[in-house]
Amino acid sequence: MLVTLSVLMLIFFIFCLMTKRLSALTALIIIPTVFALIGGFYAHIGKFMMDGIKTVAPNGVMIIFAMLYFMVMTEAGMFDPLVKRVIKAVKGDPVKIFLGTVLLAFIVALDGDGATIYIIVLSAFLPIYQRLGLSLPMVCCLLLQVSGLGNMVPWGGPTARAATSMHVEIGDMFVPMLPGLLASAVWTFVLAYIFGRRERARLGNHLDLNFENTIDEQHRCRGTKTFYFNWVLTFLLIIGLCIEVLPLSYLFMIAACLALIVNFPDIQAQKEQLEQHAPPILAVSSLIFAAGVFTGVFSGTGMVDAVGTALLDVIPQSLGPYMAVVTALLSIPTTWLVSNDVFYFGVLPVLADTAKHHGISGIEMARASLMGQPVHILSPLVASTYLVVSMLKLDYSENQYFTFKWSLVSSLILIVVSLLTGIFPFYAA
Repeated sequence: MLVTLSVLMLIFFIFCLMTKRLSALTALIIIPTVFALIGGFYAHIGKFMMDGIKTVAPNGVMIIFAMLYFMVMTEAGMFDPLVKRVIKAVKGDPVKIFLGTVLLAFIVALDGDGATIYIIVLSAFLPIYQRLGLSLPMVCCLLLQVSGLGNMVPWGGPTARAATSMHVEIGDMFVPMLPGLLASAVWTFVLAYIFGRRERARLGNHLDLNFENTIDEQHRCRGTKTFYFNWVLTFLLIIGLCIEVLPLSYLFMIAACLALIVNFPDIQAQKEQLEQHAPPILAVSSLIFAAGVFTGVFSGTGMVDAVGTALLDVIPQSLGPYMAVVTALLSIPTTWLVSNDVFYFGVLPVLADTAKHHGISGIEMARASLMGQPVHILSPLVASTYLVVSMLKLDYSENQYFTFKWSLVSSLILIVVSLLTGIFPFYAA
């Protein structure tokens, strides 16, 4: 019953998004509610919903104040010199702009958080994309590729979950994965080059040759009194985020308040800043909390566990010697359908127990289980994806359709290189 209900719910959810019958916001709330009522969970649906909201609340609050912080800093002109230097370096060439986007995104991705990538990169580069008329779906796709790989750093959530589930050291598990990660990173730069060539051909003579002059005029309109303070504050904030001196949401709350006070000391100016940035922040935060409703109901009703169990039941015993590569391939759709917690703490231990009887170690299974992360980042359960889609003002379902094939290539590259380097076996005799 639960398996059928959960499969139908997921099919209906995808159908409504892809056909644009419902927006992402309404689908995330209405569809799980309807199917939970059909399943007879009306007595507990309120608790399930609140449990889900509690799980996303820290990230939701962090993103609200992180967006406010970087939007205020952008208004204060903190990124103007960076944008100006980028413009001088790339000279309006889409190839160089996309390559620069990926490079900056990978640098920021070292903190292991997708939301930070989107906020910082788009705060600096979005005016460039818009002024030159570059494809925003391509930008979104590139940032999602980086974010999916950034999830796999040792301090990232999926890697920590896999290591914990298999009771192995993160360092021992992660280091042999570097060739595969580097290959996928190279692929992301290749993809940026491909996209840049397409945009160069599409825009042709329509590229804005006066763009640099426009940027210079914008720079002259901004003040520089608080410029150094803003960069020092941002540097300290990043250090604080990396070493987690305080909860991430609290750090951004403090930083956003300081940014407002120092850059806009007048109370009326602060009010205007809040009013100016409220619409995009509300759009993103509402999606994040809606995703919490979906996650809470999906998990609380037991549907998510039913999906995981059903996936295990369809794996024939004869595939035991191939369990590592089966896990790698299975991680692609499964981590899109269910949360990382369910996959790494629910599905992976069962797969690993089967693999153990064929001589496949837990550390090899842990590595194999991470191969689907480039696709996982597209999951409707990943809150930060709604952030980048909203910041770029894209349609969620169209972004899924455009990005999926490229993310799948990234996962397949990870798997192929991992097999070639022997970090998990194709076949265990």
